[in-house]
Amino acid sequence: MFAADCARAGIDDPELKAAYAVCRDYVRSTRADDFLASLLMPSMLRPACWAVLAAISITDDLVDINEGNGSERLRAWQDALAIDLLRGTSKDPARLALVHAARHWNLDMRKLDATFAAYHLDALRTASIAAPWQEWRARSRNSYLPFLEQCLAMMRHAGLDIPLHVTRLDAYQRLSDGLFLTDSLTDLAEDLDQGDVRFPAEELGRFGVTEEDLLARRWTPQVQALISSHLRQARSWLDQPQIWGSLPPGPALMLRTGCSLYLARLRAAEKAGPTLLHRAVVRPSRVTRWRAAGQARFLAAAAWRLFPLPAFPTTAPPAPVVLPAPRAASSEPLPPRPHDSGARPPQLRAELMPRHVAIIMDGNGRWATARGLTRSDGHKTGGDMLVDVVHGALEIGLPHLTVYVLSTENLEKRPREEVDYVLTCAREQLLSGELLRHDVRMRWAGAPEGLPGDFLDLMRSNEQATKDRTGLSLTVCLNYGGRNELTQGADSLVSDARTGQLDATRVSEHLLRSHLPLGDLPDVDLLWRTGGEHRISNFLPWHTAYAEILFSDKLWPDVDRRDLWHAMTQYTHRARRYGAVPDLQPAELDHDAPIASHS
Repeated sequence: MFAADCARAGIDDPELKAAYAVCRDYVRSTRADDFLASLLMPSMLRPACWAVLAAISITDDLVDINEGNGSERLRAWQDALAIDLLRGTSKDPARLALVHAARHWNLDMRKLDATFAAYHLDALRTASIAAPWQEWRARSRNSYLPFLEQCLAMMRHAGLDIPLHVTRLDAYQRLSDGLFLTDSLTDLAEDLDQGDVRFPAEELGRFGVTEEDLLARRWTPQVQALISSHLRQARSWLDQPQIWGSLPPGPALMLRTGCSLYLARLRAAEKAGPTLLHRAVVRPSRVTRWRAAGQARFLAAAAWRLFPLPAFPTTAPPAPVVLPAPRAASSEPLPPRPHDSGARPPQLRAELMPRHVAIIMDGNGRWATARGLTRSDGHKTGGDMLVDVVHGALEIGLPHLTVYVLSTENLEKRPREEVDYVLTCAREQLLSGELLRHDVRMRWAGAPEGLPGDFLDLMRSNEQATKDRTGLSLTVCLNYGGRNELTQGADSLVSDARTGQLDATRVSEHLLRSHLPLGDLPDVDLLWRTGGEHRISNFLPWHTAYAEILFSDKLWPDVDRRDLWHAMTQYTHRARRYGAVPDLQPAELDHDAPIASHS
């Protein structure tokens, strides 16, 4: 069967076959349920699936080794992978298979960065303190969704479109939580041996259980109630027919069978009772697992015959491989990534530099239409350009950058499919961890109504993870409206006046500002809008009261960091009067004044 899988995937080199065999055997020995589910993939996709799973499993094991520094071992493996991807080969069999899979199926290796980042955090943990719900869910999402996204990418590249709609992200997050919670229950004793408590802190408090109770293996009524509740919760998260009911037959069967295998693990955990705290591994019998998977394999084979993938590439695509950033999730922020052209930021005088730049990123749809592309393509390219602009802001030393991603009017009036794709692009950028690796403090402004709960959790998680960063403060305005912001501030002010917390007869500008959702954000010095439109579109009305305004005709996907530097240079040539007569023009300033530092 393995030889047939390789043949259908176009793998004929003996060394490459041996590399994929190593991955297959590693996955089969360490992730039996995932291996069985992988057998439901189309034959030509299985080797690549094993390569990705093996990479996830190997890096997880590198962190779990007790001797030495697990985080350093993982970092070294990632650095070696980055070099191997550049070379197109590797001396390590698992990485060799992964490099080939990435090239053959055009996989974005950045999607695994979130998983690697979660493993780094595990390695750096020095105490058994349970994580809060928000951190727990982020760990869950980063452990499972990247692999699912890679499987979908392979199928898309083979010609089968399976969009992961934002409207279903909550369901996928719950599914991810169910997989992670099942692992936490069935590997409980093994985790406790390593001093790791993987239940949410709030749940321990709800049932009156302490970390010490679990580490001491005390099977108290409270511990029993906690585990029983988690068993029920995991079952409900895994049993979501609406997810696979919306998929084509082949992928639906894979997902449903994978959940069935995990449900069998939950039944084994329930039967284990108190021994759950002592048995290193709790799993259903091999017969139980193969019975569930055997019937599914027969049905999957029939489904893929009836609904085959449209096409199967047999040679590597010409598109370049997207490399993962080495040393992801380092405790020390990485320097900004240089521009591909080698361009460096201009040296602007410190006293002339804008402190806060706000950007209305306009023109994604028009850019795509002019090129015969979909509007979604425009939003994807626009998102990539935003990342480049952020690196440019870091390079030139800009303290504050605020960007308008989606207005409340966009959310209400744009086609739902387009809004979904904008949110999907934003979610992928957040999950990639690209900005988390640099000295960027991330903030979100806007209304939560109408946004998926999973997406809100992700944004808040990024805010929490970067709250102590001191470099660039990046504020993302999403589902944002300026008048709504002012209304919220006024409502908060009235509420405090009504309850006697302030004197309603002494309302000042400073007091109103302190009640705004973005009250601590400094005033905007430069408001820049791309796309040729000449209006501010309800963007930051309070903060832009004295802003210099720059309109440019370039559509946002054509913009990069050099345009940001050009806009900031133009700003330095403007006289800032604030209603007064200027006593010194920029050109008259002392030429020996200090230069703004460039990180």
